[in-house]
Amino acid sequence: MSDSSSRKIAVVTGASSGIGAVYADRLAARGYDLVLVARRADRLAALASKLSVAHGRKVDVLGADLTNEADLVKVEQLLATNPDIRVLINNAGLARLANFTDAPYEDTQAQIALNIVALTRLTHAVLPAFKKRNEGTIVNVASVLGIHAWSASSVYSGTKGFVVNFTRGLQSELAQTGVRIQLLLPASTATEIWDNSGIPLSALNEDSVMTTENLVDAALAGLDQGEAVTWPSVADGGLWDTYDAARAALFAATQTGRPAPRYKLG
Repeated sequence: MSDSSSRKIAVVTGASSGIGAVYADRLAARGYDLVLVARRADRLAALASKLSVAHGRKVDVLGADLTNEADLVKVEQLLATNPDIRVLINNAGLARLANFTDAPYEDTQAQIALNIVALTRLTHAVLPAFKKRNEGTIVNVASVLGIHAWSASSVYSGTKGFVVNFTRGLQSELAQTGVRIQLLLPASTATEIWDNSGIPLSALNEDSVMTTENLVDAALAGLDQGEAVTWPSVADGGLWDTYDAARAALFAATQTGRPAPRYKLG
């Protein structure tokens, strides 16, 4: 993702605040024109004006609720038809942290619609052009809760677990191409997602919460270093290597076609 004098566009979802807004700033500083996507058009317009002045880049906005079919189709069409798009940041996400049996089903449905369906459809929309050009970058923002679950995070963890496995599968599928897909796994980050999550940001250990600026800068550093999977808050990168090796070994151990001896039959 180096600077270039030719026109290249980065599309950022969930761009009106938090992680998405910082990505927009950092990508504009790297020479990308932008298309910012979010529900809050007024915030997008203010951010676009600020970034355009600060970085001298063209910044367009697209007000869209990605849980709304018509709005999602608009963004899909943009991704499928604009040949200047080189980067997609799948950042838009929703957290509703509550026991599954206590939460209204609408909360479950909304998380699935945004965290899984929208991310999948936007990726599907942009990939054909990326593959044809043999160039392009997608960043899928998952969560450390994609490999862990609390009693209050069954649905959220489930949606982010989908993002983890979906992205890893795509990385394998596209390994021999020039298309890059980064899986980003933030831990607690100081964003507005907590406002309506059910767990206020103030309830978290302050030392465990990363700023959005530090998160995005770490994510981009990981991308520049060629990481396929980036854990911004994990100091010992070997922990991921050990975890991933254990996962692969466990999967390999399933390929016997026979019940394990501890499950004696008859």
